[in-house]
Amino acid sequence: MSDFPRWKYALVAIAMVFGILYALPNAFVPMPAVQVSATHNALVDASLQQKIVDALQKAKVPYANIGLKHDKAKGDYVLIGFANGDLQNTAADALKPVLGNDYTAAFNLESTVPHWLQAIGARSMPLGLDLQGGVHFLMKVDQGDVVDKQEIRYTEDISALLREKKIPYTSVTRNSVRGKGVVVLLPSAADRSAASDAIATEFPDLNVADGPSTGDRFVLNATVKPDKLRELAQSTIKQNLGTLRNRINALGVSEPVIQAQGEDHIVVELAGVQDPAEAKKVIGATATLEYVAGLGDARDPRVQDALRTGNVPPEAHLYEGAPGTPCPCLVSKKIIVTGDELVDATSGNDPQNGSPSVNVSLNSAGARKMLDFTRDNVGKPMAVVYVERVTDTKMVDGKEVRTPKITYKVINYATIQGVFSNKFQTNGLSSSKEASELALLLKGGSLAAAMDIVSENVIGPSMGKENISKGLDAVLLGLGLVLLAAAIYYKLFGLVADVALFFNLVILVAVMSLIGVTLTMPGIAGIVLTLGMAIDANVLICERVREELRNGSTPLASIRAGYEKAWSTILDANVTHLIAAVALTTVGSGPIKGFGITLLIGILTSLFTSVTVTHAITALLHGGRRKLKTLSV
Repeated sequence: MSDFPRWKYALVAIAMVFGILYALPNAFVPMPAVQVSATHNALVDASLQQKIVDALQKAKVPYANIGLKHDKAKGDYVLIGFANGDLQNTAADALKPVLGNDYTAAFNLESTVPHWLQAIGARSMPLGLDLQGGVHFLMKVDQGDVVDKQEIRYTEDISALLREKKIPYTSVTRNSVRGKGVVVLLPSAADRSAASDAIATEFPDLNVADGPSTGDRFVLNATVKPDKLRELAQSTIKQNLGTLRNRINALGVSEPVIQAQGEDHIVVELAGVQDPAEAKKVIGATATLEYVAGLGDARDPRVQDALRTGNVPPEAHLYEGAPGTPCPCLVSKKIIVTGDELVDATSGNDPQNGSPSVNVSLNSAGARKMLDFTRDNVGKPMAVVYVERVTDTKMVDGKEVRTPKITYKVINYATIQGVFSNKFQTNGLSSSKEASELALLLKGGSLAAAMDIVSENVIGPSMGKENISKGLDAVLLGLGLVLLAAAIYYKLFGLVADVALFFNLVILVAVMSLIGVTLTMPGIAGIVLTLGMAIDANVLICERVREELRNGSTPLASIRAGYEKAWSTILDANVTHLIAAVALTTVGSGPIKGFGITLLIGILTSLFTSVTVTHAITALLHGGRRKLKTLSV
């Protein structure tokens, strides 16, 4: 058709080339691999790679390739590719005892997409849990633990405030009933009034009310406001989500799903993970950080004596340390501040000497404690202790037995250079990488509240392969039946619609791959539905063309009028579908959201291919100066 603009031909050509290039990576099957990552400050370098090679050769496990990799989220790691999943399992089992606790050996997939495609940003769609196999955890956050921590903190903070204000008090204790706050016992009504004013001013999140009084016992009750508790509950979920993401990055899982469900549950889906015990060990751990006074490092005679005799001073702990720290060392049992009182941590460099450092910010309560401690301890050491609670799960007599195990490790041991409170710098770090990892631990290493795994489902890789096979069969069957029906009923126009439908599938897969949509079984259902819906627009166009021919219009005029008159109906129908797809995407979660995203993209690509692509092909076939007597429609 002579009135079809040339720029639209160019647009169609560009879209087709784009679709082919960015859908092509999905034809390359990823290779089973094992990812070796460091925990804490262990080094990932050529010596580690050689250690892995020696271990695999000793175990007689052949590998396809091995190399050092870097990722912004995961950091440095070693990736080893294998020909099949059996070799992947054998290799992981062989590496874990050799690597020890300083490294994790996790299952992953190595892309086999050619480098020239990767250079233009083309990548294959990540597969979801139901297509790749893996584990699904439903975790419940202990909101009672949040209340406990908050009330304990307010108990300590109120005691410190009353001492600072020099207000006499008999005792400050937490109420024996959870959620009932803090009970302050004062010797007089005047003291109670002064304490009430001071607490209300310093802690606006507390409701302060007078309690019963007898003789010289005047009671003051301070409870956390409901709004603050709700805010804490939401903040706890967010912090635990962030901590889980940091931990799962260490596992090396491709495209993990970590999202809140309801008010106190978190869903974790780890596609490709075939060792749920290892995953539970990492994500189920409850970790925190403690700032404590240092009492001596490995060079100190007291530390050497404690190591030799096993006699540790009653006021101290003897802890091992991360690589680069002067440990084992003695640290005080009295905690200055914990990781829960930390607001932010960023890595940087000391402005005086340029050495790597971590800038730390504390909340008001933590700042006050840190100020009191540093004012009296300039020139003395302070340690940062990483405390991790891991639950080991074993089957005993057919029953699952969960045993908590707590480990302590000093991740930084440095001298206090001056007095500070809410903002300070941690120096004495050996490299920028160590500073970056320490900042990550400080920000994301601590769970705001304990979590329990309330349900666990494992999908084997064989089931994932079966789902892929069935999903592919469904797509091919749906596509084949639609193509056949269109070609038989609408003849040449049906064949044109078939070509457009094929490119609709190609462009849909390309867009999903480019933006990183994880393909799941509901996603495949969305693709099949999209293919069925895509032909609707061509049915409307063909029927309009036939109607114009019956009314006596010429073939070229019928084509022109058919596309023009069908467009408004096509747009109306797809707008209603778009509204439904947007609702599924924004409100839904999990499989429902995956279905909605696929449907949303499919509707947009269908609008383009069903109208613009078919119009371009029709114009090429029926254009020119030759006169048409009829149309094959």
